[in-house]
Amino acid sequence: MPYTTLVSAATLAANLDNPDWKIFDCRFSLADAQAGHRLYRQGHIPGARYADLNQDLSSPVQSYTGRHPLPNFKLLAEKLGSWGVNNRCQIVVYDDAGGAFAGRMWWLLRTMGHTQVAVLDGGFGHWQKQAMPITTALPKIATSPFRVYLDNRQWLSAAEVEDGLARRKIALIDARAPERFRGQQEPIDPVAGHVPKALNRPLQTNLDKDGLFLSADQLRQQFSRLVAPLPSEQVVHMCGSGVTACHNLLAMEIAGLSGSKLYAGSWSEWISNRNRSVATI
Repeated sequence: MPYTTLVSAATLAANLDNPDWKIFDCRFSLADAQAGHRLYRQGHIPGARYADLNQDLSSPVQSYTGRHPLPNFKLLAEKLGSWGVNNRCQIVVYDDAGGAFAGRMWWLLRTMGHTQVAVLDGGFGHWQKQAMPITTALPKIATSPFRVYLDNRQWLSAAEVEDGLARRKIALIDARAPERFRGQQEPIDPVAGHVPKALNRPLQTNLDKDGLFLSADQLRQQFSRLVAPLPSEQVVHMCGSGVTACHNLLAMEIAGLSGSKLYAGSWSEWISNRNRSVATI
């Protein structure tokens, strides 16, 4: 049975020697771009490769883009092949931030047509708490061809978001912290606030006190109340740069509310054009 949303630490541990399972460490820090790779070298789940948010899962920033533009999918497919991934693999991604960064790779792979990808529930911290194995050894990799089946309907441009909001055809959910959404604090981007008519659901809302995802029933009830009466296919997720927004998209998929989309450029792209409206409080 393929895993397409979450996988438990126990299930991953039971498949560490399964050659059809490939693991990716996506730990990252917005404050220190090298921190994730250092942590990986200090210890990671056996067999894990390291996928860097800036270098592997994004393309270079331009004046008109957000902070983490979508990657060149052809180049990412080549990297996946060099990491030994083929189209039959079960992929597991993890981080140490509740899935905030691993969710980006989860979403990218699904958008590339590879649905057999799951986020490790609880991430590296929960793995450690369960006394699961950790290693500093780098995996031995045999390259493999990986073919892309790109679905570019999975993300929206800024213009499409503007049009959808104006016509009341979409519900836009912002995954940033409430104080950033309200414009009271902005530690990263040059302009504070949010897209007018956007709704705020901080990604931490999806997790329990132990850092595990809430149950499917809990998530379904919460998201259904938030976006009613629109169906899940008309929900669009955003954040600061299109990374942590994938956490809410994953949560909706766990809830069985499939088909929501990503505003890939998110807030950092939105404010690159001064003609776009900004709301606060």
